[in-house]
Amino acid sequence: MIDVDVHRRIGDFQLAARFATPPGGITALFGRSGAGKTTLVNILAGLDRPDAGRIVVDGVTLFDSAAGIDLPPEARRLGYVFQEGRLFPHLSVAGNLRYGMKRRGGSVDFDQIVALLDLRSLLNRTPASLSGGEKQRVAIGRALLASPRLLLMDEPLASLDGPRKAEILPFIERMRDDLAIPIVYVSHAMEEIVRLADTLVLMSEGSIAAVGPVEDLMSRLDLRPLTGRYEAGSVLTVTVENHDAESAVSTLTFDGMRLTVPLVDVPAGDKLRIRIRARDVSLALTPPTGISILNIFPGTITEISDRKDGQVDVLINIGPILWARITRLAASRLGLAPGSAVHALVKAVAIDRQSVGRYRRGSRPIGS
Repeated sequence: MIDVDVHRRIGDFQLAARFATPPGGITALFGRSGAGKTTLVNILAGLDRPDAGRIVVDGVTLFDSAAGIDLPPEARRLGYVFQEGRLFPHLSVAGNLRYGMKRRGGSVDFDQIVALLDLRSLLNRTPASLSGGEKQRVAIGRALLASPRLLLMDEPLASLDGPRKAEILPFIERMRDDLAIPIVYVSHAMEEIVRLADTLVLMSEGSIAAVGPVEDLMSRLDLRPLTGRYEAGSVLTVTVENHDAESAVSTLTFDGMRLTVPLVDVPAGDKLRIRIRARDVSLALTPPTGISILNIFPGTITEISDRKDGQVDVLINIGPILWARITRLAASRLGLAPGSAVHALVKAVAIDRQSVGRYRRGSRPIGS
């Protein structure tokens, strides 16, 4: 469990962050540049000292201004993974991995971490010979082998290109699912957060704007200025029902509905979290026929929010909430209003493949 309530002034910038999350899983910090994400992570790590407040991780008080507690970074037992690997160039991969164990007496099994991150073939190589993705895997392994009570990851994929990001994400998923180490994950890429995180902490100008499950916060119209215009959409938890290799599609189920998507390499029965962007959802008053769109869901409009750019955001209850973004003209012509019965249309190829990830059931946060 992570319980944070801190205040920090740096020049004209003020950070006032208060939130609590359930044990385990990944807590994602998301916000625009300058929101205070890295400042907050550095405070957690002990690299920056808050002016006042309290930090408790897994029942251990790391900082408490009222009680005079301020554990130094080396005593906090926190792992930190930066944007760049920051490996020791004079040590081999094996030497880098074992460094954390020597420094903090780590009890995490070396062979387990090597297998988890697929590092066996790299152990005798030097950092200079590694790709960016390989360096980050080693950096993650080194942090884990220090047996941290909390792992901090500050935009660990920001310096990598698309293929290298795709290489690392499955390892972070595996780490999340196989190890009982809570993670605070900072990212400006919503597809990473949707794929990985259990709890989302939205930050804005040094404050915590909202805390909650990713599925809930991504479907709130009032938070769209923070979650992003382009990123707006719904996050659904689905189950893989079957695959059709010949047609190269998979069928996913949720709340009695079936969703057809391009083939996913996940066994039937597994749960996934997927994102459907609002701009990829169309609406019809009656179920259309003779069209190429494979996914048509009946539902009822629960909320409509007008925008200043001639568009409107529409929330449709189809079991979960689906978010559509259409023109104001289209909404007027259809006569849409809360309570209207509509059919939501989603192209199979419109599913955001970058944010499709294995689902890990987490608890809801207990405070904000």
